[in-house]
Amino acid sequence: MIDIKNLYKDYERTRALHGISFSVRPEAFFALLGPNGAGKSTTIEILSTLKSKTAGTVQVATHRLDEADGAIREAIGVVFQTSALDATLTVRENLEVRGAFYSKDRSRIRRRIDEVADEIDIREFLDRRVGTLSGGQRRRADLARALLNRPEVLLLDEPTTGLDPRSRERIWRLVLKLKRRHRMTIVLTTHYMEEVNDCDQVVVLHEGRIVAEDSAQRLRERYAHDKLLITPASPALSSRLEREGIDCHPLGARLHIPVVSPFQAIELIQRFEADIETFEIVKGTMDDVFLNLTGRTLSDHDASVA
Repeated sequence: MIDIKNLYKDYERTRALHGISFSVRPEAFFALLGPNGAGKSTTIEILSTLKSKTAGTVQVATHRLDEADGAIREAIGVVFQTSALDATLTVRENLEVRGAFYSKDRSRIRRRIDEVADEIDIREFLDRRVGTLSGGQRRRADLARALLNRPEVLLLDEPTTGLDPRSRERIWRLVLKLKRRHRMTIVLTTHYMEEVNDCDQVVVLHEGRIVAEDSAQRLRERYAHDKLLITPASPALSSRLEREGIDCHPLGARLHIPVVSPFQAIELIQRFEADIETFEIVKGTMDDVFLNLTGRTLSDHDASVA
């Protein structure tokens, strides 16, 4: 559904994308994962025809960028980081303006707005001005706007950034419902680890380069490790573990032991039960993946940008 080969993007003296290549199969839930400044939004803006590329080839839904940009725009829906809605208009008026780009039949546009309003659950504020909406309501309206043309590809550029946890969860439920119901191809950009867990294809971007690509599960298996966190009942436990060649690191009052699987953790707990006060088995995360690939966590990157 999407095919990108050797994509470069330069801004005067800065190179934002360094020849990235990837493909997205039809009906995939695909994610670009990386910190601020990794090149995620630049990639989305090129895919949506809003920015020109410096070099490389881009194909979206069989249409080649720079040759059939109009066809690409008809095939996609986009939720940008910044809302594309006019704050002075109502949600319905915004959708009517957007719908006019796809059809001159006003009754057809009204029917489609009603369909989307019910699916995205925005009817309660359909006739309110966008400027009066909460962040979560505005994001749902942005999503409705992106779905008006029944897109083959839905591009979501950090759609939950800045939302409270409840609104984030609601947007996420809507996205997963759309994926199941319409079998559309979804391309997500995010720096939230938990948002890629449902993705079947993840590309990890770092400073405009692809550093890994696989499913979220296989990336965790390859680059992240489970951890056994033990609160010792005896100060001798650390020495015992070291004598037996078990990798062990102090972490505050607890001991941190990397394990291959929960079963290895259980075996260790049983062996050293008499010297353990409490324990916790922590699954490897996508933040561990990013740390092992780049030497920094995503939160480290975002803190340095801030």
